[in-house]
Amino acid sequence: MNRKVLLLIVLTAILYSCIQEKPLEKVIDQSLAVSMEQYMKMYDVMNEKPGLLPRTLDTAGVLVTARSNWWTSGFFPGSLWYLYEYSKDEKLRDAAVDITSRIEKEKNNTGTHDLGFMLYCSFGNGLRLTGDTSYAGVMLTGAHSLATRYRPKIGCIQSWNSRRGWQCPVIIDNMMNLEFLMWAFKESGDSSFYTICVNHSDTTIKNHFRPDFSSYHVVSYDTATGKVEARQTHQGYADESAWARGQVWGLYGYTVMYRETGLERYLYQAVNIADFLINHPNMPEDRIPYWDFNAPDIPDALRDASAGSIMASALIELSSYVSPEKGSEYLKVAETQIRTLSSDEYLAKPGENGNFILKHGVGHLPGNSEVDVPLTYGDYYYIEALLRYRNKLGQD
Repeated sequence: MNRKVLLLIVLTAILYSCIQEKPLEKVIDQSLAVSMEQYMKMYDVMNEKPGLLPRTLDTAGVLVTARSNWWTSGFFPGSLWYLYEYSKDEKLRDAAVDITSRIEKEKNNTGTHDLGFMLYCSFGNGLRLTGDTSYAGVMLTGAHSLATRYRPKIGCIQSWNSRRGWQCPVIIDNMMNLEFLMWAFKESGDSSFYTICVNHSDTTIKNHFRPDFSSYHVVSYDTATGKVEARQTHQGYADESAWARGQVWGLYGYTVMYRETGLERYLYQAVNIADFLINHPNMPEDRIPYWDFNAPDIPDALRDASAGSIMASALIELSSYVSPEKGSEYLKVAETQIRTLSSDEYLAKPGENGNFILKHGVGHLPGNSEVDVPLTYGDYYYIEALLRYRNKLGQD
């Protein structure tokens, strides 16, 4: 073992030891305070950029924005809603209302599978916290738009549009948009939404997952026969590797589908994905995954804070659906992830990091896109994990 690796291990151990000392509730409240300060600064910046949403930073540290049709558009307004929920600060509420309005036109967008991310994280949290019925109308329209991408022959919602080698690509990320359609089912009573969600979930179990419960990123289907034509991992190290964020999308998605349907096969899937991740030999001690569990340069490979935050949030919810012993195990992992993400290594200091909250996210490393930068979805699920664990502590 070379000296650089040994020093990294020692420093990680020291950091890990230090962040375990402070009471978790205090860690959470301090982290939420930083999050509020950062995102109110971000809101001030976005006031000068009408119609745009924050996305990330470029390699020079300059803010990269996106229009409302970019898949991450719902995460900044969704985070503002979460921070309002925590603080009851009317300034945050007003900011959330304002930024959420920038996405409304996407309710008619039938060219993307990401309307759950875009509309449910923003309008969905807004509806939950304000009861504004106009938000429900936007969401129902959006749910019908998303449903147009369902392909009955295949049993899945098409993710990306057709391209060479992929007639009907379906990505594991798409499990995250089903919560939106399950809301539409309950809101409207239209059982077609339920059918789409169950069929998509079952088809994904059948075709996306390997025997060890790791998953491919992309499965493409022949539109004429409905059969699989390709299995690939587009944003990971290799087709047969376990791209970290793809694994946690699956974990989160099946946890939600169990909550929404009560079908035991979804709990079974979520538990096995969780156990694959937790027990993976390449899972670091501080529980923030490498960007791909099979990256060739581990332990020097980049970590992905967004994968850590999504996993933490999912494990906190999943802990409520399993045995007390299993639930305690999941909460312990989530606590470690929260403590690590709340350390100086990952949590930005106020006014730094372009006003994003977490550092060290990895978007699409093989495409050299958004590498070792802040990501709005990492921030969103970090805040969600903080609030979920805070609620857990309040129940004890």
